[in-house]
Amino acid sequence: MIGKNIFRSFIALCLLCSFTFAQNSGFTNLFSEAQLKNYVKFLSDDGFEGRAPGSRGGELAAKYIAMELERIGVKPGNNGSYFQPVSLVAVKANPDTKLRISGGNAPAEYNFGSEFVATTGAQTDNVALDAELVFVGYGVDAPEQKWNDFKGNADDYRGKILVMMVNDPPATAAEPNLFGGKALTYYGRWTYKYEEAARRGAAGVILIHTTESAGYGWNVVETSNGGWRFEVARTATDKTPFLNVKSWMTNDAAQKIFAQAGQNLDDLREKAKTRNFQPVKLGVRAQLDLKSELKRLDSNNVVGILEGSDANLKNEYVLYTSHWDHLGVGKPNAKGDTIYNGALDNASGIAQVLALAEAFTKLPKAEQPKRSQVFLFTTAEEQGLLGAEWYARNPVYSLEKTAANINIDGGNFLGLTRNYGALGAERSNLWDVVQNVLKSRNLTYLPDRLPEQGFFFRSDHFPFAKEGVPALSIQNGDDYVGKPRDFAQKFFEEYNRTNYHQPSDEFSEDWRFDGMVQSLDVTMAIALEVSKMPKLPRYNETDEFAKAQPNRK
Repeated sequence: MIGKNIFRSFIALCLLCSFTFAQNSGFTNLFSEAQLKNYVKFLSDDGFEGRAPGSRGGELAAKYIAMELERIGVKPGNNGSYFQPVSLVAVKANPDTKLRISGGNAPAEYNFGSEFVATTGAQTDNVALDAELVFVGYGVDAPEQKWNDFKGNADDYRGKILVMMVNDPPATAAEPNLFGGKALTYYGRWTYKYEEAARRGAAGVILIHTTESAGYGWNVVETSNGGWRFEVARTATDKTPFLNVKSWMTNDAAQKIFAQAGQNLDDLREKAKTRNFQPVKLGVRAQLDLKSELKRLDSNNVVGILEGSDANLKNEYVLYTSHWDHLGVGKPNAKGDTIYNGALDNASGIAQVLALAEAFTKLPKAEQPKRSQVFLFTTAEEQGLLGAEWYARNPVYSLEKTAANINIDGGNFLGLTRNYGALGAERSNLWDVVQNVLKSRNLTYLPDRLPEQGFFFRSDHFPFAKEGVPALSIQNGDDYVGKPRDFAQKFFEEYNRTNYHQPSDEFSEDWRFDGMVQSLDVTMAIALEVSKMPKLPRYNETDEFAKAQPNRK
């Protein structure tokens, strides 16, 4: 039964008929702190059971978002429906699974959860592997960087389990911009590494985790892989290669396996930092009998549209994305809490996109955006941006005519700031739009604070960037009014350490919403400028996504 709190929040939301104003400039009068608070509190209530895709609570959240769009006056966006079905396959590995390593100086066994995690891309409930381990360094093949970790013959990798590091090969004094320098490229993302190994016919991959290289602790890997893992369902005609086993391993466990093979992992790490690195057959084999629960299900993206005011430009679109899903019910924390509420991640993003949608409906007719506004609330972002990938493959509105994607994943609960971030702005001619809006509000631009962690590849804007749609992912400012300069850094370090993808990501009555209103004001101003640009925005010709936009005019 849905708890009392969810109904109290719902009643408060429905009774909310007046706005509280955080500021008196720009568009701030179109946003309500109280309504934002109620959205976040409501959507992160235990009654939604952590909003897992396909779960009762998750699909209830999707239906609630659709109900709100209808209340606001946003039309159904998918042929008369607010829903875009997304076909998924979910697997949940047996936590009693053991990884056995034979050969070398002595056999060894490793425990699921504390030492390794694994899932399968085979979309079946039983996978048995007995395969040789091959260390392939960073697992990167990047011709434009003159880098290839897959030297030798194709048979050296086909049917093998490839052991590799996450992140990019590091820049050097001689090549300070190698693989983006400090900034992570897509080659450094674990998703790329799985994809590249699958293209080479590997049976599986083991990624070696360190907090520094991954950007988060082992607790995040464990909780993210210990429950249900989702993939877009393959069809009979889908020829996309896949891995039978996709695994992560702790650094300590990896050190032991390399020692068993008579190798030193740290020495091989150093060798892997150069172009002349040669893959190493470790001479040991991994045995894994991976049994999983399996279910096939349909989840839903939620899509709404506000038609543009210009007769010609209304056939072009500004697309807003925010994911409604989180991790559902999983491993209990120290307090016994099993519900991964996802208040910051991402009830706060849902709240902001709903608030933007309503704000557009309140503009005077003469100020309505010229291009149509599409609001997309995605499923299964936490499982690998699956809902956004589904839409990008099956767009309701042409991506060639989508002017920009504005993504919101997270929100500001800490107060007013002197700056504002729009990750990806520097990649396209949206840069000038962002700069001009910030100048009009006496705010400065916040560049990517942690380029080495590759946040541009880690949220729902990325599938659209790959298709050539200029994308912005809105970031909280970090220069808080009345706070020490390191206030934001300390807060988010603590959040990542204790709350990210944990049951403790819960709503707090201590949160404030004036900073969120401030951010929404800036975001709306940017969106309105994009909505009236004479030509569709474009990626800079030197950007890695420029090659995907040949049909944009």
